Amino acid sequence: MKATADSRTNSESLRQEFNRWAEAGRGEGMEQDHLPIVLPVLDRMRLSPEDNVLDVGCGAGWLSRLLAEQVPEGRVVGVDISDEMIRRARRSNADLENAMFVIGEAEELPWDANFFNHAISVEAAYYWPDPLAALREIQRVLREGGKAWLLINYYCENEYAHQWGKILSIPAHLLSAAEWVALFTEAGFSEVKHDRIPDPTPAPEKYEGRWFRDAAELRAFRQEGALLVSGVKSGT
Repeated sequence: MKATADSRTNSESLRQEFNRWAEAGRGEGMEQDHLPIVLPVLDRMRLSPEDNVLDVGCGAGWLSRLLAEQVPEGRVVGVDISDEMIRRARRSNADLENAMFVIGEAEELPWDANFFNHAISVEAAYYWPDPLAALREIQRVLREGGKAWLLINYYCENEYAHQWGKILSIPAHLLSAAEWVALFTEAGFSEVKHDRIPDPTPAPEKYEGRWFRDAAELRAFRQEGALLVSGVKSGT
């Protein structure tokens, strides 16, 4: 029972934190921050017009909108633990007929099994209280042959992101590429692969944010790139 109680506590902390992010407008800013590393992933996904796609940790819905444009005959479902993020996603994407947004946790996705052709999660997986449980849930809702895509900037091999753990007000898993691959495999995925997606965005001459010490560190971080892990749901 203790593990269940801890999981609920962590989930509630996540919900509250990302509600604060949403109220501060940070959900809308994610598109500018992450689009340069997401576009190459969308190319690799090779979406078909009729595909159903799950966006895990959808935030304010910017990625779901891009996905919906590529699957006009399919459906995109954005899931986020933050009810405020979901409210904003629904409001800003009210014109999309093939996208919907629901409140839910990665470890307990509010959807039926064997529905989606693709599932993608961008900059969210290291916040999951139980990454293995979340990957098992993603595997459950994918169709046979469906593919999961996980893109993160916070991982062991990119040392320039390690200081984030001290800055974040909520726990985050700092795992290696090999550890993420092992989790995918344990969750039941096959053909598990990982790659790096560099960010070509030029660094400013002077950096005054809190995530990096200076512009040189930001530049090195972007050159190291984001970690992309993917896997296929095989038939049982």
